Amino acid sequence: MDKLINKLINGDKRSVARAITIIENNQQPEKKQLIKLLYPYTGKAKIIGITGPPGAGKSTLVDGLLYHIRKQQLTVGIIAIDPSSPYSGGAILGDRIRMQHHALDPGVFIRSMGNRGELGGLAKATEETVKVLDAMGNDLIIVETVGVGQSELEIMNTADTTVVVLHPSTGDSIQTAKAGIMEIADIFVINKSDLQGAEKMAYELEMLIGRTSSTVGWQKKLVKTIGTEKQGIDQLWESIREHQQFLASSELFQKKRAGSLHRDFKSYLHELFQLQVDKHLKQAYPNQADLVQEMSRKGSWQVAEEIYDKLLKPQIKEKAD
Repeated sequence: MDKLINKLINGDKRSVARAITIIENNQQPEKKQLIKLLYPYTGKAKIIGITGPPGAGKSTLVDGLLYHIRKQQLTVGIIAIDPSSPYSGGAILGDRIRMQHHALDPGVFIRSMGNRGELGGLAKATEETVKVLDAMGNDLIIVETVGVGQSELEIMNTADTTVVVLHPSTGDSIQTAKAGIMEIADIFVINKSDLQGAEKMAYELEMLIGRTSSTVGWQKKLVKTIGTEKQGIDQLWESIREHQQFLASSELFQKKRAGSLHRDFKSYLHELFQLQVDKHLKQAYPNQADLVQEMSRKGSWQVAEEIYDKLLKPQIKEKAD
């Protein structure tokens, strides 16, 4: 593991891929050791979230952004979250196909990741994968969500800057506001802005932005792009840089990172408890039918409470003694 970490922090892509595989497959105790050893090398990368409905052109915009990022000699890691195969659990779309121009660039690392049924637009291992790419030494990390529509709100907890990509055929912009997108977006992008309805959408969004001005001092931006033609990508990159500068000059960045640490803590605590519960269940009810029978007789809540008491109360008593 020490050898893996040493290669990873020095930018070895094969080691990075191996570390992400350990995390995705939840390989205990390797995963636990990996996260602990990586932590001192994290916290430096800026994280950009790209979200929006399917077909909005998120991957094409990310591809365009990469040109601007690499011109400035910045290194970047990309996590492209895709719908999972119900059979293999792997990513179906493989959005990295749209970024093949950068596949051989030593300053770019691209990883497609199946969401494995998780809601919120992200995969369960996304935040830990972000830490791996951070420890790798990337200046920027771009997380492109799965594109599931109205439930893609988890990205705001992971990203420093959240970009919401829409396109004219998305529909009424009021529905966007209903979906909670107004709250999570730092920057709106109307992609495919050469299509009919783009001006109407821009007008509606500008009206909504004006009515829901931020209380933290950042005025949400609206950028029009044509991703396939690389039009407007420079304005998008400039808006992202402006938001990063705003975060650096305010307390919001530290608040975001503190919130991320708190969520990590609760997530890991939950995982540790879950492992203990699973271990106890395997010992107490080696035959699942016995557990089902017990729940049928007493009720699920009663059985859960009894297991909780068996696991926790002895430890509390031991501490008291």
